[in-house]
Amino acid sequence: MNRLRDMMRYLALVGFGWLALAYLALPLIVIIAVSFTTTEFLRFPPSGFTLKWYSRFLSDPSYLESIWISARLAVAATGIALGLGVPAALVLARTNFAGQRLLANLFLSPLILPGIIIGVAILQYASMLGFARSFAALLAGHVVIVIPYIMRTTLASLSGFNRSLEEAALDLGANNAQAFFLVTLPVIKPGVIAGALFALIISWINVEVSIFNSTSEMLPIPVKLFNYIQYSVDPMIAAVSAATIYFAIAAVVVLDLTVGIDRAATSRL
Repeated sequence: MNRLRDMMRYLALVGFGWLALAYLALPLIVIIAVSFTTTEFLRFPPSGFTLKWYSRFLSDPSYLESIWISARLAVAATGIALGLGVPAALVLARTNFAGQRLLANLFLSPLILPGIIIGVAILQYASMLGFARSFAALLAGHVVIVIPYIMRTTLASLSGFNRSLEEAALDLGANNAQAFFLVTLPVIKPGVIAGALFALIISWINVEVSIFNSTSEMLPIPVKLFNYIQYSVDPMIAAVSAATIYFAIAAVVVLDLTVGIDRAATSRL
C-alpha cells in the first residue's frame, strides 16, 4: 500500500513537472511557429511554411546593426562584469570586515531593483558626466545589471572550495596570481562560466535599461523590437523574436557542453 502511494506521488510530481515545462515552453513554440507562417499577420497555428520573414529582417541593415550592437554590448558587459565580479566574490568569500554584508547586498541589489529605475539612474548619472545616450552609458548600465549573476554563481562555487589547495600551491613556489589561475580558477570555472552565460542572455534581452540610454542611431535589438510593435505587428516580429530565442538556446547548449546543466542547476546560490 505504501509502495503504491509512493508511486502515485512520484507520478503526480512527474506529471506536474511536465505540465510546468509545457507551460513555460509553449509561448516559445508559438513564437517560433508563427515566424514561418505565409500570412501577412500573426496566426497560430501557422498557415503554410516560408522563410521570407527571416529573409526580410536579415536583409534589413537596421536590424543587422541592432543585432551587432546587442552582441557587442552583451560581450563587453559580460567581460567587464567578469573582471569586476570574480575578484569581488573572492574578497567577499574569504575576508571578514566591517560592512561586508552591506557591500555584498550592494553588489546584488540590481536583482531586486526594477530595471526601469536602474535605467533612469544611469541616464541621470551619465548626463551629469556628459556621456548620456552613448554606447558607454549603455555598457555601464548593462554591467550593473549582469554583475550580480556572475557574483552569485562564483560565490556558490567558492563556498565549497578547499583553501588548502591554494596554500599547497603557494608552498610549492607559486605566487598569488599563479595560484589563482592554475588552482582556484579551474575549480570555480563552472560557476564563472554559468554566470557569464547568464550575463550574456540577460544583457541580450534587456529593454528597461537600454531604452533610456539608446538613440535612434544606436538601438539594441530588444529596444528596436519594442519600438516596432508600437506601430506594426506582423510575422517579421515573430521571426526576430525567434532569432533571440535561438540565441538563448545556443547559450544553454554551450552551458551544457562546458559545465553541464545538472551541475549549474544544482550549484548552491
